[in-house]
Amino acid sequence: MRLGFFTRLLDDAPPHERYRLAAEQIRHAEAAGFDTAWVAQHHFDGDEGGLPAPLVFLAHVAATTGRIRLGTGIITLPLEHPLRVAEDAAVLDLLTGGRLEVGVGSGGTPSSFPPFGRDSADRASLYADHLAVLLAAWSGADLGGGKRLHPPAPRLPGAVWEATFSAAGGARAGRAGHGLMLSRTQPRPADRPQATLAEIQRPIVDAYLDSLPPGAAPRIMASRTAFVADSRSEALRWAERGLGRGRLPFELPGDDLGTRIAAFDVHVGTPQDVVESLRADPTLDRATDLVLQVHSVDPPHPLILRSIELLATEVAPALGWTPAKEASPA
Repeated sequence: MRLGFFTRLLDDAPPHERYRLAAEQIRHAEAAGFDTAWVAQHHFDGDEGGLPAPLVFLAHVAATTGRIRLGTGIITLPLEHPLRVAEDAAVLDLLTGGRLEVGVGSGGTPSSFPPFGRDSADRASLYADHLAVLLAAWSGADLGGGKRLHPPAPRLPGAVWEATFSAAGGARAGRAGHGLMLSRTQPRPADRPQATLAEIQRPIVDAYLDSLPPGAAPRIMASRTAFVADSRSEALRWAERGLGRGRLPFELPGDDLGTRIAAFDVHVGTPQDVVESLRADPTLDRATDLVLQVHSVDPPHPLILRSIELLATEVAPALGWTPAKEASPA
């Protein structure tokens, strides 16, 4: 299992400071031995996510790291010109020495589509069309008039991950031999409001594995919220402050902290608390990648750095992970 760090760049700071802090967090994760680092893409709304241009940001991070793999989680492909994504990713993969991982998805806030001249209702077809162009470009296909992608990027088709909330999406990623990206939380079905995240995601993983071509190695990323502190009281104090700032698209059955922790699918507490909590998640038994983030707790930067350290030294090893042999200095 690989261990990853993920950020939506939601530190309580202006954009330039958010970028500086996120870059420092990724470098800290590399020093601690993390295998991968991932950043999200969001347009227009700084409260939802702080980064509209993930490949630009990762180019900066690549220059200050040397080993950790860098990924997008995700690029909202319906809003992008696929050939431009193909070109930018090809250049970035060269600059990183082949460390780029490309997560894509059809998601995105519906209100983000009109400024790009797109209709959210068309997202599924746009996603399929744009993904096909992206893969064709990276695979060296004739893109029209004998033109082919330059620089070539034959490695990148094998570095694609697809994010989905559905079994159909899992099957689609499996048929293509891509990686499967599972969300840190997702809405509960109307007829099963108490369903666990693992229960919701089990059919997605099943569909993915059932659809993989013979001989294809599965790549299953389980993204999870995990905030670890030196004491349970400290962890819960920040969870009390951070959870539930209007980010859930459904009504909570109660307003106590325990209800919010369950509703947001948060793993929080001391290292032992978080180990026990993650061990109770059967999805991780089939995951090849465990990617951890502090959202939606969003504690201050020094506590994020401390959580990264505790995840790498105490939590992840207890789950069977071993750190990279050549962790970079902090």
